[in-house]
Amino acid sequence: MFFGVNMKSEILYLIKWNINDKEALFKYASDPDIGPIAGWLPHKTIDDSIFCINNIFNGKECYAICLNGSSEPIGAIELKLNGKTDMTEKDDECELGYWLGRPFWGNGYMPHAASMLIKHGFLDLGMNRIWCGYYDGNHKSKRVQEKLGFKYHHSSEIYLPLMNETRIGHVNFLDKEEWEKNVRI
Repeated sequence: MFFGVNMKSEILYLIKWNINDKEALFKYASDPDIGPIAGWLPHKTIDDSIFCINNIFNGKECYAICLNGSSEPIGAIELKLNGKTDMTEKDDECELGYWLGRPFWGNGYMPHAASMLIKHGFLDLGMNRIWCGYYDGNHKSKRVQEKLGFKYHHSSEIYLPLMNETRIGHVNFLDKEEWEKNVRI
């Protein structure tokens, strides 16, 4: 098992966040159409982005998404392992979380990045189930999860302290056995 490995495909690569990524993070995370739909406030200053890199994007399986030929992060993706997620308490399950800068929406980058990380989760990290969720109104995230083969599990009201509001959250899952049937490894 290995952590923090960089992953690359013909389209993009995933790399660990670095404090030097703060300007790129701020550029996309300050967009009011990005954070609120995912349950977090837009970054108001570069200090918000520095805090995020140092304290939120520091998980063992948290990565910046970069297009090949560029070193600028365009989004973030993470497998939140046991202890970093409230979706499971099992060591062989985790939660997939992600967001992408608005200029890159609609190009298939997020399903591609998520496919890479899901493969890593199942094959390298020994996961048997990956959870993922979205809030009402986040049709893009719902569509990404459908493309990846996630199945509906439940919906519930969730209080979001950063937003000071309650929303309906929808939780989906993908089992390794089902993934293996539908993916070309």
